[in-house]
Amino acid sequence: MAIKRALTKTYRWEYFWLLLMVAATLAMHFAIIANPNQLIFDEQHYVGDAKNIIEKHETLRLEHPPLGKLFIVAGIKLFGDNPWGWRFFSVIFGTASIILFYLLCRRLGMSRTNASIATFLLAFENMTFVQNSLAMLDVYFLTFMLAAFVLYTYGRYISSGVAVGLGALAKLNGALAFPAIGIHWLFTRQKRSQWFLFTLLVAPLAFVELMIPLDFAIVQNWSKLVDPIHRIVTMLSMSSSLTFAHTVHESLSRPWEWLLAYKPLAYYITPHYTCAISFSTWALAMPTFAYMVYRAVRRDEAGLFGAAWFFSTYLIWIPASIITDRVSYLYYFYPTVGSICLGMALGLGQLLDIFHKRPRGKLKWTVLSVVIFILLVHLASFVILAPVSPVPYEPLLKLIPWL
Repeated sequence: MAIKRALTKTYRWEYFWLLLMVAATLAMHFAIIANPNQLIFDEQHYVGDAKNIIEKHETLRLEHPPLGKLFIVAGIKLFGDNPWGWRFFSVIFGTASIILFYLLCRRLGMSRTNASIATFLLAFENMTFVQNSLAMLDVYFLTFMLAAFVLYTYGRYISSGVAVGLGALAKLNGALAFPAIGIHWLFTRQKRSQWFLFTLLVAPLAFVELMIPLDFAIVQNWSKLVDPIHRIVTMLSMSSSLTFAHTVHESLSRPWEWLLAYKPLAYYITPHYTCAISFSTWALAMPTFAYMVYRAVRRDEAGLFGAAWFFSTYLIWIPASIITDRVSYLYYFYPTVGSICLGMALGLGQLLDIFHKRPRGKLKWTVLSVVIFILLVHLASFVILAPVSPVPYEPLLKLIPWL
């Protein structure tokens, strides 16, 4: 009986399912971290720059801020110039992002069940898993973005602003946390605290001020240090110069193409590191956004935040692409995946509510079947697409016309 009570208590523990998912994904990451033992896709740019920082104390990638590159430097110094050194901190930050996502869902008023479903969808989503596995900058800015979201929901606006600044210091795209938080603050039904304005002030201040010691960590010479304003001008200038009109790359794609056509981006062939949104996430992305807007109109906290998140990290790219012609890639969709998983969990949770409330009848078992089917398709997508298993996905894409 004592064992049974202990097991029941463990099962009912708030973070039981979260712990299992974190352990499972962490084990898979570390199982494949050294396979392949060579650089993949843009890893060659960032790891090459990290090694240049270590050897010559200078950066080759002036278009990017310093923080994300310094994490790769730290990994190489800890574990050496090998896959563990390149990718270790990406895995750690990717795991932290899963934990932060669960906390965010709970802070937005989602039940433990719905938050666990949302976290399951995110943890076992292919694009999320692949980006969390590689030595690229995106995983770092997304983790800080999620930290900013969580801190914002706690009303810790100054800390949230610092987290936004750190996200932008990892990669400029981290600034996309601003619109999401701002939209939620403007439209939330709760009394709006004016302390939120500190977020708007602290974020750029943290970005500028923290850039100085981070850049110094690279050059290690005060005479070589460039002032933050000139650094920002250089980053923006170099970034804006990369346009579709002047850039040739087989992986280029416009934002609207990411959801209108299913076109995976192969990072590596065997094992197949494929930048591809999971089939289930891709198919339900736009319906899920529409559902979150519906929930937002009905004053649902999670629906509002999810819709704002989707807008600020995806929809905003469409006019930006048209106006600036700035190049974009499929993996730019990576920070949006969490918003879709949140919205999908809201929908699945509503179906489960119908199941629990109806004593009997066809509808009761139909909605349960829909929930199980979507979760199984999502898990099957992960098994097929993720580099953990050697399942070839190309034949499947040929069999399914709409993919």
